[in-house]
Amino acid sequence: MHALAPAWGTAAGGGQGAAGRAPDTRGHPAPDHPDPRKGAPRRDAGSGATGPPPAGGPARVEQPPSDGDGPHREPDGTRRDAGNARSALATRLEAAWLGRAAGCLLGKPVEKLPLEGIREIARGTGNWPLDGWFTQKGLDPGTAARHPWNRRSAGTSLAENISGMPEDDDLNYPLLGLLLLEAHGHGFTTADVARLWLEELPAGRTFTAERVAYRNLLDGVEPPHTAALRNPFREWIGALIRADVHGLTHPGDPRAAADQVWRDAVLTHTANGVYGAMFAAAMVAAAAGGDRDVHGCLAAGLAVVPSRSRLARAVRFGRDTARGERTRTAAGFADVVDTLHAAYGDHHWVHVLPNASLLAAALTHADGDFSGSITRVVSGGWDTDSNGATAGSVAGLLAGSPAALPSRWTEPLRNRLATTVGGLDGIGFDTLARRTAQVALLPQEGT
Repeated sequence: MHALAPAWGTAAGGGQGAAGRAPDTRGHPAPDHPDPRKGAPRRDAGSGATGPPPAGGPARVEQPPSDGDGPHREPDGTRRDAGNARSALATRLEAAWLGRAAGCLLGKPVEKLPLEGIREIARGTGNWPLDGWFTQKGLDPGTAARHPWNRRSAGTSLAENISGMPEDDDLNYPLLGLLLLEAHGHGFTTADVARLWLEELPAGRTFTAERVAYRNLLDGVEPPHTAALRNPFREWIGALIRADVHGLTHPGDPRAAADQVWRDAVLTHTANGVYGAMFAAAMVAAAAGGDRDVHGCLAAGLAVVPSRSRLARAVRFGRDTARGERTRTAAGFADVVDTLHAAYGDHHWVHVLPNASLLAAALTHADGDFSGSITRVVSGGWDTDSNGATAGSVAGLLAGSPAALPSRWTEPLRNRLATTVGGLDGIGFDTLARRTAQVALLPQEGT
């Protein structure tokens, strides 16, 4: 355990509380993070009381009195029903993990490229409107020179060389989220997230806001001050890409998912950076419930963030722009993208606002279709792999099962994920789905 852990343990068990807000011992005002619990009290499982869960872990469920013949046991039928529900959820979650990987992988080789570069490459290889993996085959050398592939990704993410899912932070962070829930349950604190990072996440695998927060942790700064101190990236997309697992483990309960991801997000982000994570977690949770279409999922995401925030305005702008494009074709989506870039072109390509707007537009325009969602969002530029990942997760959940996903996207993944996190290198997406389902709170179990 890192040397800083004892101090955090005191904060987490005492003044920090379930949301991970550390006591102010440094003279700095605590960053103004939105607390989703305010105005939306939650009910502790089995207690009938409202309020946040206790800092030490999830609320205990009082067992019914025994009949005197030993401890209470649930009827076999109840256990069987819960097992069936968890098995069905695992099938849906496998589609989410596969979808996340495929969407991320599609976007990896063109990450950091300008919009005109993505379009020139796709057109030059007969892949426009974008409909498949990027390829070097047939690419004009002049185009390749003007718009070189992402150097870290080209060797593992083009059609001719994909063999399994290569390592990416868009998959590493969901893996960390799974390890977090397996170790601490749904009552984890922000300090628990920080300790897990120091134990399992190599510093060289962090970027932007996460790297600043990591450095702040090593300097002895306590969460949530880690998010604001010397961190110009605190409203970028990093917290949003960590949101999936919090939604996957709250199927059908978007507010609980937003509540949970807030405790993760405030380690590194503030304001709209946190709102982006809450939006994504709630949208994923709605999709994981299996009873809403993509438009209902987007509405669920919007419902958990302040309606007057810049994040909410960006999401609505993307959604409404997509609704206004009448052809509903992949070619027509280029006009939507041009409108979004005109509105948000002055933002950094990793900022949460343009990316959340594009994500909402792509999901809306494709009507939740898997191939349409990931190809549209990647064709729109900005943070291509992160947007592809989130769109793929949501659309995978809406598809409902791995078998419902086109094999051209899933077969190259070979059910294998590369990672430097937690000894999980080479893990299969089916195994990840089962482990995620095991820590999920099913609707009948409450939150």
